[in-house]
Amino acid sequence: MKKFIQFSFLLALALVTVAVSAQKKSFLFDVKISGKGAKAIIFIPGFTCSADVWKETKVPFENDFTSYTLTMPGFAGIPAEENPTFKNWEKSIAEYIQQNKINKPILIGHSMGGGLAMAIAADYPDMLSKVIIVDALPCLAAIQNPSFKTNDSINSSAAVVQFKAMSDEQFYQMQKNRMPQLLANSSKIDEVVSWSVKSDRKTLAMMYSDFSNTDLREKIAAIKCPALVLLESYFVNMKPMVEGQYKNLKSAQFQYADKGLHFIMYDDKEWFDAQLSKFIKS
Repeated sequence: MKKFIQFSFLLALALVTVAVSAQKKSFLFDVKISGKGAKAIIFIPGFTCSADVWKETKVPFENDFTSYTLTMPGFAGIPAEENPTFKNWEKSIAEYIQQNKINKPILIGHSMGGGLAMAIAADYPDMLSKVIIVDALPCLAAIQNPSFKTNDSINSSAAVVQFKAMSDEQFYQMQKNRMPQLLANSSKIDEVVSWSVKSDRKTLAMMYSDFSNTDLREKIAAIKCPALVLLESYFVNMKPMVEGQYKNLKSAQFQYADKGLHFIMYDDKEWFDAQLSKFIKS
């Protein structure tokens, strides 16, 4: 009888453990965790990029912070999901923060990752301690059309067909030829291109279409935490447009790089690291 009671208890305990485990959501993006600090920084890369785009950036902070560097599904060799959307990626990152009880992290995002960081800071205004937006705008399409309105019936199927129709060599050459327009540091070009060619083309086409149809200009009014916006040097010539898009983000501090292109963390590294350090440690 005693053995039966012990067995019943162990069985019940096992069932409870399975039930609790089942409640934990698994996430399709990849996360690299490093550092040993009690506080946290979460790094989100941009289109097609690996978590390794932040590899050098995060090092100076890892005595005081734990770093969570993401690679989104379908990018840089991470398995793709069936129907990715900007909104679902935003929600998924927020759920990861909640599930893992990451208290008041600093969120840093580059390019589309900057858009995701803005959206999370706006939709979950008590979740973050600070947000850093790297070379991203609240509304990409509004650069050409300031009166842009989101199209609820946007269809990315043509872009998907176009990207998938390319041979591997054609896609590689397209990325190789395009990269010098985004990245001045030639020593990094091959690595960034390699992430592109390992990426799922359907994901790239769908997410580019979705992000191009995203307008956060009104939403960012809900952001409560301090915000730092770091922009490539070219944007200093377009200050009224850039800061006009951010007019509802009252906590924003703007800094423009002295040199380089879209990948500021590579092209103006000393300046970029100094801006992050000053803002994070303030």
